[in-house]
Amino acid sequence: MTRPHNPALDRLPGSAFVRLRELLDPIVPAVPRTLAMSIGEPQLSPPPWVAEVIAANAHLWNRYPPNEGTPELRAACADWLARRFGLPREAIDPARNVLSATGSREALFLFALAAVPREKAGKRPAVLLPNPYYQVYRAAAELSGAEPVLVPARPETGYLPDYAALPEEILERAALAVFCSPSNPEGAVADLPRLTALVELARRHGFVLACDECYSELYFGAPPPSGLAAALAAAPSEGDPFANVVVFHSLSKRSSAPGLRSGFVAGDAAMLKLFLKLRTYASVQMPLPIQAAAAALWADDAHAAANRAHYARLVAAADRIFAGYSGYLRPQGGFFLWLNVGDGEAATVRFWQKAGIRVVPGRYLTADDPAFPHGNPGHAYVRIALVHDEETVTTALATLRHSLDHPG
Repeated sequence: MTRPHNPALDRLPGSAFVRLRELLDPIVPAVPRTLAMSIGEPQLSPPPWVAEVIAANAHLWNRYPPNEGTPELRAACADWLARRFGLPREAIDPARNVLSATGSREALFLFALAAVPREKAGKRPAVLLPNPYYQVYRAAAELSGAEPVLVPARPETGYLPDYAALPEEILERAALAVFCSPSNPEGAVADLPRLTALVELARRHGFVLACDECYSELYFGAPPPSGLAAALAAAPSEGDPFANVVVFHSLSKRSSAPGLRSGFVAGDAAMLKLFLKLRTYASVQMPLPIQAAAAALWADDAHAAANRAHYARLVAAADRIFAGYSGYLRPQGGFFLWLNVGDGEAATVRFWQKAGIRVVPGRYLTADDPAFPHGNPGHAYVRIALVHDEETVTTALATLRHSLDHPG
């Protein structure tokens, strides 16, 4: 018996983690203890006072929360944006420029449904994406009816996609461009001039620039700038200074609180108004005790600084362990290593079989592209999540380095 369904789902590749289970689950590791370095789930604990804030607001569990977020939460997000990115506080109206969201994943997916029209320039619209990419990006593009245009993040472009190099025909059809900095998985960071040029490109061709900034608090050099700062740097002489730009933030990485499912979207007021309309139909909102905890977390920078120092120590350990290894790319931000091992799938099997360490083959995070060796830009790579305590990560990375140096 046949059943109707959305054919866009057929065009999506299988989940990276489903494919990983299919690859590794039939294999019994040679060691008794295993370690998952495949999923970007922080193993640090959030500040202990988060539970106290939730408990103090327990009387609000019986109330429906507002879709846009409480005024207190939106103000805390606006204050943090101004503080963290050096933005004029008066430029950010919490009531117009900020919406709460249940984490950045849902927001990134739903935003494409609001931003992508049926047609652009009389043709099927395009959504510009980096390659490698966070898989939600492609799902959002496909299910919004757009053509996903995957642009390689090459070494020569700083491991970030060069959307300006696309043909004019594609840029004219573009409705949305997703840009992640620090990027997942490479940990590459775009400077302010690069972001400003992207904003100008978006305005020139009439598409929305969606900046995924959920790793912006994890950096190991200069703090990454925001798309909002670039929007102001390229601000039009009149109208919304954040026109054509939205940014996505989350407490999952900044505050080690993925279980809160708490984030926000900020920027272009007209786009956020449309997005809010969609959300009133298509999404749930954070319970009020969770919103209170989120507001407290955005107001506190000390715990974020402590988390950043922790990840900096892990990257320093990686620097030491992979010194002299030609495939090592030091991340500028985030908590992933994008490691060139020659054949990512084969190395993933070897790491699991010999050492019980689970990583992700780079090709599982990357769309096929015949212009690259083996037909995929991520073929040679594995992604390693540095999310555990320092001792665990250091020991595991040393084990992986030994396996690379002695593959037999």
